[in-house]
Formats: sequence, C-alpha cells, structure tokens
Amino acid sequence: MERDAACSDSIEEAPAPVKSRTARYLDSLGFVNIAEADSSIAIDLMYTRADNFTGTILYEDLKEAYLHPDAMKSLKQAQRLLKEQYPGYSLIVYDAARPLSVQQKMWDVVKGTSKYIYVSNPSRGGGLHNYGLAVDISILDDKGLPLPMGTPVDHLGREAHITEEAALVAQGKLTEQERAN
Repeated sequence: MERDAACSDSIEEAPAPVKSRTARYLDSLGFVNIAEADSSIAIDLMYTRADNFTGTILYEDLKEAYLHPDAMKSLKQAQRLLKEQYPGYSLIVYDAARPLSVQQKMWDVVKGTSKYIYVSNPSRGGGLHNYGLAVDISILDDKGLPLPMGTPVDHLGREAHITEEAALVAQGKLTEQERAN
C-alpha cells in the first residue's frame, strides 16, 4: 500500500512553546529545566502569583523551574526514592533558581524588618536559589494534595526552622508521620 505524499505533508507538529527571556537566560547558564529533566515532578512556582510574602508577582516572565545540574541530579534522586516508597506520591517544586533581580525585590520587602534573616542580601551575592542550588519543595499525596509541612510554603518565621520540628510536633502542628516524610 502506497502512502499519499500530499497527506503526509499536511500533518504538522505543534510548535514548541516559546521560552521567556529569563528561561533562555537560565538555559544559557547551563541550568536544567526541571520539567524537561523529570516530567513526573510537579511545578507550581509561588512567585508567579501575588499570594506570597511580598504580595506581588515576582516572576513576570518565568513560568519554568530551573536548577543547577548537580541540584537537579539530587532532586531526581529524591523523586525516585519517594516513588519507590510511595508510588502515588510526587514532589512539587514551589521555587528553584531565582534571578538576582527577583532577589532584590524580596530583599527590598524585608530589609529593616525582623524578617530580613529569611532573605539573602543580593548585594552580598544573594543565596543558593540565585545559583540554582536551592529548591523549595513539598510532597503531593496520591490525590495530588500537598502534605502538611508544619507551616505554609514561603513562611518567614521561627516555625519554619528545622530546629523547630520537635516543638511543632508537641504543639500538634506537625505529626510524627509528616515529620518522617
């Protein structure tokens, strides 16, 4: 059976989505797009919306999450280990590599307040997010709902310190099972 050449010419592939200027910049730095590296990891960048500690949209043209290749390797390993133990669960990324211009906007909100300790000063080089070496994550259960982590994502307070886990358990804000996950 012979194929109709005219028919095959009419089949068009969907164009690849156009990446933002910021995404192209992060690509140029050698950072890895998390969704391209592991599509099983959910992405919900909290700074694409105004419901964050600054009250404003910080990622105006960035919809993708990026990491340094070494951090991406670790994130993929964490996802694999999670899936081995809890096949229906998945990691969700709320923030990853962050441009210094965004870091400056965050710093401007907290400088001169008690919250400044939670945001790296961009004039001192910023923090690990600015180098693609930090990622804010949680775990989605088998229904796609985030597991409680003791505090909301983006919480700038003492309760978010890892040293406060025992107190959160004692106060009933975090269960031993949540802590173990």
